[in-house]
Amino acid sequence: MAESYLPPVSREGHVSLTQQIFQGLRSAILNGTLQERARLSSWQDLSAQLGVSRGTVKRAYDLLKDENLVETKGSGGTRVAAILPIGAPPQAAKESGPEGLFYDFETGPQYFQLGVPAQDQFPGKAWHAAWRRAISAEATRPQIYPDPRGLSSLRREVAGYLATARGVRCLTNQIFITSGFAGALGVVLNVMNLNGKKAFVEEPGFPRTRHALEQAGVETIPAAVDGEGIRLPITGLHPGVELTVVTPGQQAPLGMTLSQGRRQELLKWADDSDAWIIEDDYAGELQLSGHASPALAADDTSGRVFHIGSFSKTLNPGLRLGFLVVPRALTERFAVFVGHLAPAGSVVAQQAVQNFMTGGHFFRHLRQMKALYADRKIMLVDALRRELHPAIRCDFEGALSVRLFLPPGTDDVAIAGVARTHDLGVLPLSSWYQRKDSPRGLLLGIANVRRRDVASRCKTLSRVLSL
Repeated sequence: MAESYLPPVSREGHVSLTQQIFQGLRSAILNGTLQERARLSSWQDLSAQLGVSRGTVKRAYDLLKDENLVETKGSGGTRVAAILPIGAPPQAAKESGPEGLFYDFETGPQYFQLGVPAQDQFPGKAWHAAWRRAISAEATRPQIYPDPRGLSSLRREVAGYLATARGVRCLTNQIFITSGFAGALGVVLNVMNLNGKKAFVEEPGFPRTRHALEQAGVETIPAAVDGEGIRLPITGLHPGVELTVVTPGQQAPLGMTLSQGRRQELLKWADDSDAWIIEDDYAGELQLSGHASPALAADDTSGRVFHIGSFSKTLNPGLRLGFLVVPRALTERFAVFVGHLAPAGSVVAQQAVQNFMTGGHFFRHLRQMKALYADRKIMLVDALRRELHPAIRCDFEGALSVRLFLPPGTDDVAIAGVARTHDLGVLPLSSWYQRKDSPRGLLLGIANVRRRDVASRCKTLSRVLSL
């Protein structure tokens, strides 16, 4: 963005071109349009773009240097000064994400951050080899539009994975490669025309899913969660509900697996009500205790479940790759929509993931992560029990997190904000509820807990809680 910035110039006024370029760049720097360390166009490029001589641009840059607004470092080019001069107006505030749920998008994960895989145990060598092969294949691939549903080779691998690991038997044409869970959710909401409709959502449940539904014009109705998972409200009290969104493998955030009885109740409700179920299988394959229960879609005999998975928790959230499995009767309807409005993303990324899966690395990685995360959860719980006040209840059954429950009335949102200033990426539990009198607590991810520093991090968290 910085290199493409063009200061306004005019040959009709009485101000010299040098002064116009200088003043335009100076204003852009001081108001934050050009931020610190942004690289400016070279004299040659800017002079060609503006239609002026190189000397005119050089003199303008010299004036900026005289005010210490830019720095020139040989091959590094001309950049906005790292430290602006005293008296300069403050630059524009850094863009922030939605409150309470997001982190700095430009840095690595914070300690205890949820939703990211282990950074230190990733099979980098095999992963890089998969990418090299994908890039090489791209160089010889015909220059045509790819299948908007996703590479058929990747969809075949996903079908095999689902049959083996999640008990879901589906055809390749039922699978659509998406931009993660959010992309798949958007496709379902649009194709099924759910704008203005009602949906049951778990209480508590993932806030971003609830917010996404509301952004799409869907009214969300909380359905309480107990030890067996979601418990649908009495449908007579909420007529017209056409959708339920559920995390049956590992309820987010409490961690329990949906019981067999509740699974059958939910499927029967959908069948009897001519309604739909979106299954967010965000980490179903990483259930840490015993054998992972099958996906809800594995029990669906009426074609009522949309199964959504992604590679964010298992490989890398930066891939923005997920997959959607639709009921067989709806494949053509979804294919038409995806072909026009939501085609699959980077072919290179898809090919790399397919290479990784074909080489057997994906299943091997999942087995290793399951064992690793189980050990790290035990390690974290032991450290928390040593460092935290006994009044703070620690719940760790299920899920890839540990839940700390705080006294009623505690401002867990404020505590989480303070913790993040200490590089502790905890989340407030109350944000996962719709009701105002929600339990207060913190959610701690386990993926990147390390033996060498878990004790010190728990001590820091204990100090934050005592403030």
